[in-house]
Amino acid sequence: MNTNRMDKAVFVEQLRQRTKQLALQIIRFSQTLPRTEEATIMKRQLLRSATSVAANYRATCRARSAAEFYAKVSIVIEEADETLFWLELLAESGTTTEAQIATLKQESTEILSVLAKARKNAK
Repeated sequence: MNTNRMDKAVFVEQLRQRTKQLALQIIRFSQTLPRTEEATIMKRQLLRSATSVAANYRATCRARSAAEFYAKVSIVIEEADETLFWLELLAESGTTTEAQIATLKQESTEILSVLAKARKNAK
C-alpha cells in the first residue's frame, strides 16, 4: 500500500471516529437539557441530525462511485449544518448557554468544513 493511500485511509478512519464521537457528545449533552416541551422538541431534532452525521458519513465511506460519494457527502454536510442550527437555537432560546455548547459547535463546524472541502474536491 502506498503512503498516499494509507494517509487517506487514516484520515477517513479519523473522521469516522470524530463524527461518531460528536454524536456521542451530543447524546450526553442532550441528557442535561431541561425537560420542557420546547427543549424536548429541539433535543430530538439535534439528536436526529447529529447521529445522522455519523451514520451517513459511514455510508459515504462505502460509496461505489464518485457520483454516489458526492450525493452522500452532501447529505452529511446538510446534517452537520442542521446540527449547528439546533445548537444555536438552543443557546439563543436560553435553553442552554453558549459556554455549554462551544466545543460542540466548534467540532460541528470543523467537520462541516472538512466535508465541504472533500465535496468540492470530488467535483
